[in-house]
Amino acid sequence: MPPLPRTTPTARPELDDLTLARAQRGDTAAFRALVGCYQDAVFGFLWRMLGARGDRGLVEDLSQDVFVNVHRALPRFSTAGPARLGTWILTIATRIALNALRRHRPPTVPLDQRARAVAAPRTDAALALIVRDALDQLSPDHRAVLVLREFHDLDYDEIAGVLGVEVGTVRSRLSRARAALRDALGEGP
Repeated sequence: MPPLPRTTPTARPELDDLTLARAQRGDTAAFRALVGCYQDAVFGFLWRMLGARGDRGLVEDLSQDVFVNVHRALPRFSTAGPARLGTWILTIATRIALNALRRHRPPTVPLDQRARAVAAPRTDAALALIVRDALDQLSPDHRAVLVLREFHDLDYDEIAGVLGVEVGTVRSRLSRARAALRDALGEGP
């Protein structure tokens, strides 16, 4: 299977410790800097997780929910803890996305439309639509593992921490999600 197209940089920016400490003490400018540092990653994650349900307004609303939750919990975040700040924020985003996915049934894409997309020439735009449709067909748990690994470069331990599962579960879900994508792309095992 060819690598999934990446739309986010692989280098994950982290907020500096001084700005983080100021944000934890309630400094508004520091919290704005925190949002500025992580908003693209959160928005991109939510967009990929919500797939066909992810109209821009919903994704923006959920992004705001993420940062409201971050603001409330930030004083309890510890840099000595097991997660980096960015991973901790993606944990909050993941829980919000999974809750949203569980509340709403995914729309189904007609079989003939999926067949046309798979049979179409593999331009970047066509491939992006095929991948998005394939992601939409995954369960929320499988989609979360795949998006966190392939688009946000989290390692297996970080993903396990975000989802609150064992590393073996992450490996299993990732394997199944990749197999489903291969099938959707018509590439087989």
